[in-house]
Amino acid sequence: MAVSLSKLHYHQRRRLLDLIYNDGSCCTLSAEFLRVQSPSAEVRGHGQPKLVANKRDVAITQITPVGHYAVKLVFDDGHNTGLYSYAYLQQLADKQQLLWQQYLQQLKQANASREPRIAIKTL
Repeated sequence: MAVSLSKLHYHQRRRLLDLIYNDGSCCTLSAEFLRVQSPSAEVRGHGQPKLVANKRDVAITQITPVGHYAVKLVFDDGHNTGLYSYAYLQQLADKQQLLWQQYLQQLKQANASREPRIAIKTL
């Protein structure tokens, strides 16, 4: 029997999304990682992916199921066009370390940062 995604659990304060599988295994992806790896045309571009910077503090505000194969994630920076198939989430989980290191290298090469452009203090 194939292992399949059975549940998603979002930790709002820590900004982490748990992917829980039917065999009980779990993988955790940060909201920042999901945002910068968005499968949307806005981020993936048309053959030339766009570097998304300044998203260290981004949070997921809404998770909407799409059929039995994907979720739509809405982020607090207004991004809402990425459709994350369960297969894509699995790819992100499997390649998380490599993709994250590539992302950090791309930021460095572009002289960009993960830090928000404007510091916002909440009370």
